[in-house]
Amino acid sequence: MNKAEYRLIKKCKKGNLKAFEELIKKYENKSYAIALKILKDPDDAMDISQEALIKVYKSIKTFKFKSSFSTWLYRIVTNTCMDFLRKNKVKTYSIDNPIETDEGQYFREIEDFKNNTERRVDENITKELVHKAIDKLDDLYRVPIILRDIEGFSYKEISEILDCSLGTVKSRINRGRKYLKDIILKDMEQNNVTNV
Repeated sequence: MNKAEYRLIKKCKKGNLKAFEELIKKYENKSYAIALKILKDPDDAMDISQEALIKVYKSIKTFKFKSSFSTWLYRIVTNTCMDFLRKNKVKTYSIDNPIETDEGQYFREIEDFKNNTERRVDENITKELVHKAIDKLDDLYRVPIILRDIEGFSYKEISEILDCSLGTVKSRINRGRKYLKDIILKDMEQNNVTNV
């Protein structure tokens, strides 16, 4: 944590709203991205990430500087998402389901800027299979996989975000990856997908 962030947190602890707005600026997009990966719905992700940031503001006085501020914040975001899922039994949506907007429906696209058409098709099929497989995982494994393999957090950061031991995180990720592989192989077999 740099000195500027430390000073902002100190001001936030005294209730300075401007300091909080400045502090949160660099974390808003990542908070939303985490919520979107977990909840799979843009509107829910926006609502829940905002709710999480309000929780951060209300509880910043309890921040003890024992972990990095970002880890503490992302733990609140992740927990708020998990609470939302538990309360609402939210159905997660695969990338092939349309997003409903006021202007109608649109589909998520997986961008790929490579020139080789055959490779691009294979990669898109692979990405689609992986995203669908992640959606099928139990939250116990899905959330650590998202945090590690999609968002790029370290095992230590995930351990702090999920408030569980490093061994538990590694175990859940390893099991989650095994389940992912099994789901993908089963889906490929059912869909007769080859060369992926």
